[in-house]
Amino acid sequence: PQMATPARLLVCSVGNPAPYLNTLHSAGHIVLSALANALSYPPFQKSRAYGNGLVSDGSEFTLWQSSSLMNVSGVGVATAWRQFQREGRGEKAILVVVHDELELALGQVKVKSGSASAKGHNGLKSINGLLKGSEYTRIAVGIGRPESREPDVVAGYVLRKMSTQERMKIEGCVGRIKAEL
Repeated sequence: PQMATPARLLVCSVGNPAPYLNTLHSAGHIVLSALANALSYPPFQKSRAYGNGLVSDGSEFTLWQSSSLMNVSGVGVATAWRQFQREGRGEKAILVVVHDELELALGQVKVKSGSASAKGHNGLKSINGLLKGSEYTRIAVGIGRPESREPDVVAGYVLRKMSTQERMKIEGCVGRIKAEL
């Protein structure tokens, strides 16, 4: 029997920096921070080599949080991914991006190929534009959506501070995300 080649995972979250840290649009960051805590990983540290993102390197995964605005997060993700691949020791490298998703109910999780349609998600469009066909996996974290699809209403919704209950529901999907990884 053939032995499976071990794989290393770079798990990236995209969201927004301060003052938008505790907003629905930053659900990916909230989940990744909760995952780091659940795995007892070291605190996130800023890394120039990883596109000025925040890195927490553990035994199972390397966790990375974008430090840029959501809509231009592709630059950081692409830089972190190239650095992660350079540091490889012959293992297969896999990229996973954790992001917020309007089309899922709050706290739901859905795994998709990175090549699936980004629809109106500008962060994913930015990543896809810079990864140019590189394969990756997306883990969507549901944030629900407002009734209106007007761009200004949607922007206001994703950029508002989340309630304690919303945050708990988003953090509550960490077990499911760990299982998917």
